[in-house]
Formats: sequence, C-alpha cells, structure tokens
Amino acid sequence: MTKSMKTCVVGYFFSPEAILEAAKKTRDRKFEKFDTFLPFPVHGMDQAMGLKRSPLPYVAFAAAMAGMSGGFLLQTWTHSFSWRVNIAGKPMFSWPAYIPVTFETAILITGLVTTAFMFVALLGLPNFNKKIFHPDLTSHRFALAIEVEGEQQVEAVKQFMKEIQAQEIEAVEASL
Repeated sequence: MTKSMKTCVVGYFFSPEAILEAAKKTRDRKFEKFDTFLPFPVHGMDQAMGLKRSPLPYVAFAAAMAGMSGGFLLQTWTHSFSWRVNIAGKPMFSWPAYIPVTFETAILITGLVTTAFMFVALLGLPNFNKKIFHPDLTSHRFALAIEVEGEQQVEAVKQFMKEIQAQEIEAVEASL
C-alpha cells in the first residue's frame, strides 16, 4: 500500500432504502470519514449522512448580483459616457431598455461561476487519483465506503458492514 493511499472498506447495497438506512447507522456509529456512491439521487441522503447545507446557493446569489451589476453598469457606461449617441431625442440613461441584457448577464455569470465552484471547490475536481470501486455503481448498485486509519480497523469495519446488511464487502486501497 502506498503512503498517499489509505484503505476503504466498501459495502454494496441494491436498494435506495437499504443504503439510506446504512448511512444513518454509519453516522450514528460516529465514523469520521465515509461516503455513499449512488447511481441516482436518493432523497434524504444528506440528512442521513449528517451533511450540512451546501454554500452553493449563496455563491449563486452572489454571482447573480455580480452579473446583474456588471451588465447594468456596462450598458450605463457605454450609453452615457463611452458612446453617447442621441437617437430620436431619447434620454441617455434609459434603464428599462437595459433589463434584458442585465437579466442575461446575470444568468450567464451565475451559470459559469456556480459550475466552476461546484466542480472545483465542492467536488475537488479534476481528481485523477480517485479509484472507481465497482463499474456497476453508475447503473444499479449503491455503495457505502468507510475510510479506515490502519489495517487493524479493517476487520471491525467489515463486521459493522455485515451488521448493516451489506450484500458484498471488500477492502480497497483508496481514499475518500
């Protein structure tokens, strides 16, 4: 086993209800580092794992405000200072005309910033070193992985996986 990689005990489940109950029991047992791998979202998994609320909505709101302000200020600066053209006696600052572009820049900046934040800050991607536990995880299997500190804990965690009715259990060289 390499120094950078740790050992994970992985248990496989075949239903959303089973993995949800297993996550609750794992949280209640106070394991420090564990994760679930699901082929589709399972309602209530965040609560079952004891995860706190994501900062993503706040980042999205800040990005929307920045995009909206940027779009509005760009149009104001362009029409009032940089390229002053009086067309048919209309006022230089006509904010109702700015609303479509302001909305679109808010949407554009929000989409770009939240996507980048989600992949880089929340998911830690790109991560080329993360091991794929089983190829069926993307189609119909559910997995619960618990990272252990040393080889002496592997058997105890395998026994816990049996208690929570994991269908298959294996120890793999990986880190969460």
